[in-house]
Amino acid sequence: MKGILLSLVILSLLAIVAGCSSGKAAGGEIIIYTNGDEAASEAMKRALDGAGYEGQYVLQSVGTSELGGKLLAEGDHIEADLVTMSSYFIESAQQQHKMFKDLTFSTTALDEYPAYYTPVLANTGAIFVNTEVLKQKELPIPTSIKDLAKPEFQGLVSIPNIMDSSTGWLLIQAIISQYGEEEGQTILQALVANSGPHVESSGSGPIKKVQAGEVAAGFGLRYQAVMAKENGLPIDFIDPIEGNFSLTESVAVVKKDEATTTLAMEMAEVIIQDARKELLTHYPVALYEGETVTDVNKPAHSMKFEQPLTVELLQQHQEFFKSAK
Repeated sequence: MKGILLSLVILSLLAIVAGCSSGKAAGGEIIIYTNGDEAASEAMKRALDGAGYEGQYVLQSVGTSELGGKLLAEGDHIEADLVTMSSYFIESAQQQHKMFKDLTFSTTALDEYPAYYTPVLANTGAIFVNTEVLKQKELPIPTSIKDLAKPEFQGLVSIPNIMDSSTGWLLIQAIISQYGEEEGQTILQALVANSGPHVESSGSGPIKKVQAGEVAAGFGLRYQAVMAKENGLPIDFIDPIEGNFSLTESVAVVKKDEATTTLAMEMAEVIIQDARKELLTHYPVALYEGETVTDVNKPAHSMKFEQPLTVELLQQHQEFFKSAK
């Protein structure tokens, strides 16, 4: 991702020089960039349309790496007026450009966040297994990420690649937090070797491999495994002893002219107030007062990494991953 990010930064800078970022859509609508998947985008659209903003915005899905590169390169010259994006990218972009407006509406967030953003959704990492494959291979049920690095899981594990997927960062945070970099490097080397061709560029890649029975176990997004099990598939999920780490995606308003910023701010508030109920059904992590999730969606070992999550820390952890290959 580091190389990709650098290329995107260069391309975005060229776009600025060429005057490609107009700052408004042709019809004058608010431009929303999101790195959210289809379910998140649809929830936000329904909330905005239900609040009477249909036809007043254009919502564009952009990959995390691409959107992150644009934020870091373009600052408030970016075409978007409103973004929903991985929080660590928003923080890094704000530190570099001071490009976001402080939110003018209040929230009841359970945690404290900077004044310029508030979370839209959160994803949590966990181990998941195909119970049928475990039985066929006579494998024990893993209780830790370290278990997946044992010789008996050779060729039978799938993990996300941190170079391509932020889900992979949840894995690396758990390993470093529990074991430190020296022992963690040894574990990661064995884990990567066990995964072989099943190191996936997509965060949902491992659950697909596990569901298909191509591997016995994987690491990825916890809620996907919960849903697969509830749908009757031979899938189970395990909260690893190293901890369930999470990443949030947040909404932020780009500093533009007053009229644009005011309307974008109204839409940001609608997304938080009206879209969260639907978003909770897809990403069951309580972020605001009054929100509840079922017991099955409550991870047993919720953890936070000891250092603030930034693009610079991500790049350090990517190098940690690359050195294990």
